[in-house]
Amino acid sequence: MSRYIARRLLFLLLTLLLTSMIIFVVTQWLPGDVARVILGREASEPALAALRAELGLDQPLPLQYVSWLGRFLTGDWGTSYSTGEPVRALVLERAGNSMMLAGLTLLIAVPLSLLLGVVAGLKADKPLDATISIGSLAVVGLPEFVTGLILIEVFAFRLHLFPANSSIRPGTGFFEALPQLVLPALTATFVLLAYVTRLTRAGVVEEMRQGYVRTATLKGLPRRTVVGRHVLRNALLPTITVLAISFGWLIGGLIVIENVFNYPGLGRLMTFAIDRRDLPLMQAITLITVLAFALANLGADLLYAGLNPRIRLE
Repeated sequence: MSRYIARRLLFLLLTLLLTSMIIFVVTQWLPGDVARVILGREASEPALAALRAELGLDQPLPLQYVSWLGRFLTGDWGTSYSTGEPVRALVLERAGNSMMLAGLTLLIAVPLSLLLGVVAGLKADKPLDATISIGSLAVVGLPEFVTGLILIEVFAFRLHLFPANSSIRPGTGFFEALPQLVLPALTATFVLLAYVTRLTRAGVVEEMRQGYVRTATLKGLPRRTVVGRHVLRNALLPTITVLAISFGWLIGGLIVIENVFNYPGLGRLMTFAIDRRDLPLMQAITLITVLAFALANLGADLLYAGLNPRIRLE
């Protein structure tokens, strides 16, 4: 098992290194002049050249990358071109907010979607299966901003249960921010619900048709034992992959949801950075998002190995 973990960690480091190169090159090739964005259209050429030299933008691209990566690894993520604040503090604060929203979303979405998927799979081709399938697909068919607006109208304006605005102060803890997190978390849950439910259902249906399930049943094992100890261990493997990818999306991809609810997460910060061509901010946010994807996939690999020992022995 230790060799399996070591290989996965090495793969993660190589992935992050390659991704950092891609991020740096792509952000450098974006159209527009950073110096002119900062100083304005009326800036003179000498002033623009002086600012490029100050920011290191006049150096060859490989030297810029090595310098940026070295500073990033030592904790110096640079200064935001648009706000003048340290990028590291700004990004980590927003990443904490995104983690709170992602955690609550997974806390709601994972048990609910797995339960619905397992029930639908065990009741395949029956009315309950059809009801779950149609209901989940109907919900996921709505755009995120429409779902968010409906939830605001019902739970904020009509029932007055949760606030319509999810803006929180810097440093707000999870339990203090919980009322503001509920509606965006429910919106994200509806996005995930159908995918995870349908995938879980398909896995359960496929496993229930396997010969080992028939053999275990004929031997007299209770249905609950067959499903819990044998069927789910194999049926949930594809679902784990989807959940790992979804975690990365929840960290940096909730741009629409964060804008609908005015929630200060990484998604809104990324749109802010892109609008102002703030390269250090864009690079840091993208790398943190990729790190979240990589760690989530590492966690999925470890769960794979735990559920199916053959994987770690290959």
